[in-house]
Amino acid sequence: MKVLKWLDENLEEVILILLLIAMVCIMGIQVVARYCFNQSLSWSEELTQYLFVWATFISVSYCVKKRISIKIEQLLNILPEPGQTALRLFRHTVVFIFCIIMLPYCLRYLQQSIELEATSAALGIPMYYIQSAPLVGFLLLTVRVAQAWWREAKKMKGVFTKS
Repeated sequence: MKVLKWLDENLEEVILILLLIAMVCIMGIQVVARYCFNQSLSWSEELTQYLFVWATFISVSYCVKKRISIKIEQLLNILPEPGQTALRLFRHTVVFIFCIIMLPYCLRYLQQSIELEATSAALGIPMYYIQSAPLVGFLLLTVRVAQAWWREAKKMKGVFTKS
């Protein structure tokens, strides 16, 4: 149970920190190689791009978890608390439905990548490692949106029980 709680609290942060450290180190090595040794590494930019793709998909669920996504708050601010909660519930429901719609497409995208057996140009790694990022990202996002929806639903229940 402690492991699940730790994963729930820290999974995205740990992954994003590791990806960022890797990107900074790889690009640092590339800069040193290019300007100090006059040699360009063929693999560094490709790997950094792939790490960035993964970071992008992971960061979406992180933003939902931390409630730091870009949104317009003016409408929420003029509503009373029950209205704000209802609007947040509606927003989470729409995003959840979007995730459920996207998951089969992400799975199909990954299956096609596996079937094609494509590899990356410089690194020669199977592309399905990179192209699994949307599926993992949307799975994490689905979980985080469901958690946010549940949090708002409990708030809404509290609003109705107070009245």
